Amino acid sequence: MADLTPAKLNYRDPATWVATWGGSGFLKPAPGTWGTLGGLPFGILFLVLGGPVVLALAAIALFPLGLWATRRVEGMTGDHDSGFIVVDEVVGIWITLLFAAITPVSVVLAFVLFRAFDALKPWPVSHFDKNVPGAMGVMLDDVAAGLMAGLCLLGLRYVGIA
Repeated sequence: MADLTPAKLNYRDPATWVATWGGSGFLKPAPGTWGTLGGLPFGILFLVLGGPVVLALAAIALFPLGLWATRRVEGMTGDHDSGFIVVDEVVGIWITLLFAAITPVSVVLAFVLFRAFDALKPWPVSHFDKNVPGAMGVMLDDVAAGLMAGLCLLGLRYVGIA
């Protein structure tokens, strides 16, 4: 995953702003962490205002939008999965939040677990990362990380930790 200079991007193209989640992917260090943090308040808001159904619908709607934006940005830069593409992290944290209680401990654990699965890429996250080409691979590895983090969070909730 190269970290190309964002100068190759068309900043007038809405795909740039979707892919970078409003520019949060340009923050350093660790743009994926910044992108996750940028998506977290929106996920919490969807969860508070509409519950898991609204959050799930938002994640489902953002997935194809993220595919479109990622494809366009990869076309602009000629690079696969540039570090500043973070819409995939937003989808991933929203999926993780589907398993969260609306408490500070649960939200922090959701963030930490998602970032851990996204960064460490255990199987099956690594499978999607390495074997699914293009924008679909970019998005699906974070979906897998979100599901794995969410299941761990669910287990922690079950035993009373989250």
